[in-house]
Amino acid sequence: MSVIPKSIRRTLRIRGLRQRWLVNAVLPVILLVMLAAAVFTIASARYYYNSMRAGLETRARIAADTFTGYGVKSYSEYYRLASYSVETFEEKDQLELQFINANGRVQVSSYGLTAGTSPGTADIASAIGGTMAYFQGRDPQTGENILSVSSPLFFNARVVGVLRYVTSLRAVEHQILLNFMVSAALALLVVVLTVLSNAIFINNVVEPVAVVSDAARRISGGSYGIRIENRYRDELGELVDNINDMSLKISQAEQIQQEFVSSVSHELRTPLTAINGWAETLEADPVGKPEQTRRGLAIIGKESRRLTTMVEELLDFTKIQDGRFTLRIDTVDLASELEDTIYTYRELFRQEGIEVSYTSGDEDIPPVAADGERMKQVFSNVLDNASKHGGAGKRIDVSAERAGGDAVIRVRDYGPGIPPEELPFVKQKFYKGSSKARGSGIGLAVCDEIVRLHGGTFDIANADDGAGGAVVTIRIPIAVTGETEKGKNN
Repeated sequence: MSVIPKSIRRTLRIRGLRQRWLVNAVLPVILLVMLAAAVFTIASARYYYNSMRAGLETRARIAADTFTGYGVKSYSEYYRLASYSVETFEEKDQLELQFINANGRVQVSSYGLTAGTSPGTADIASAIGGTMAYFQGRDPQTGENILSVSSPLFFNARVVGVLRYVTSLRAVEHQILLNFMVSAALALLVVVLTVLSNAIFINNVVEPVAVVSDAARRISGGSYGIRIENRYRDELGELVDNINDMSLKISQAEQIQQEFVSSVSHELRTPLTAINGWAETLEADPVGKPEQTRRGLAIIGKESRRLTTMVEELLDFTKIQDGRFTLRIDTVDLASELEDTIYTYRELFRQEGIEVSYTSGDEDIPPVAADGERMKQVFSNVLDNASKHGGAGKRIDVSAERAGGDAVIRVRDYGPGIPPEELPFVKQKFYKGSSKARGSGIGLAVCDEIVRLHGGTFDIANADDGAGGAVVTIRIPIAVTGETEKGKNN
């Protein structure tokens, strides 16, 4: 088994996975961070503007109420009071205080250059109409961004002028720009950290995925048995273990299949050689000795039956693999089918020095719903297996009894038994283990499938009485089961 070298792992890349990760994971974070920065900037700008406007409106309202409270009775008194208020105004560096007449012209101003001008903003028109208002935008005269608040001045319920505060928005805009730059810098830092952390994470994911992908590609190309070095203790580690296990099992299956082909080729060649040899012998000497002729014909018949059995097993196994294996369910006397099979094999076994004994239980086995031909195939295969692998014991015991709702058939030989480490695999397809006996290695797999379709169990174990040998136990439900119905309907 080979291990994927680190040089190959370093060159592996899965760009599509990185791209999907960046689009699905990183891009939403970037968009959210950008949105948060934009919302923060807009909210801070609105906060500054609203706070400044509210402050100016409060000052304008208080100043207008104070001005009106003096009880101005003439224009000269109004003008004198306005001029005094402008001259004593202490915030000339931050604000401009204006008094505007009913025609919209500036009468006096803390910033003298604006006196006599007509600002022409909407807040002045609203104040002349009797309503406090504000204006935010470019000054029509200077082009500078300003915020102004205008409050009407009343005398005898009549607007005699407008008190107006004006301030530049340059400092506020500078502060908003500063806030935006700070939020943008923080957003950029978050984006960079997000991209870096995700790049590290995705690299840690992509590398093993790329290694697994390369391993799967090599396995599909025929490099069975390769292993991936597992350096992970999480889901990636489980994935690597599963790939390694799959590679190992595919390698084992490939080896078993090669052994199966070799075994079948040998098994087919042996009877064909015997048949061809005796056919040529009889053909060359058609009037030979009767004893030799009978012996030759017997060998030809025996080897032909071996070939027929192997071909039938192969066909059945192919049907099992394709899902075309079916049963023809009928009412069957299972004990009678077993006895017929024993009768067929007893004489053949006697010629090999093997004695077959049969015992039945005290209670008769009633007829069961089964496929008689398939069950006879199972019995024949099990008896033949017992003679091949347990023939050294020169004895085979067969029993049939009713145990509760099941018909139980046991076939026991007195040979060397099955090595304990091979017991879990003896029913697997192509498996022959350490046995040197003839056979394709699929007969027991076919028997197991037939019994399973009948709703029963097919178990193989070593005898536990100390006398050696293996025991095959077949259980078939006497009542019709769901599996039987399934096999019947197929």
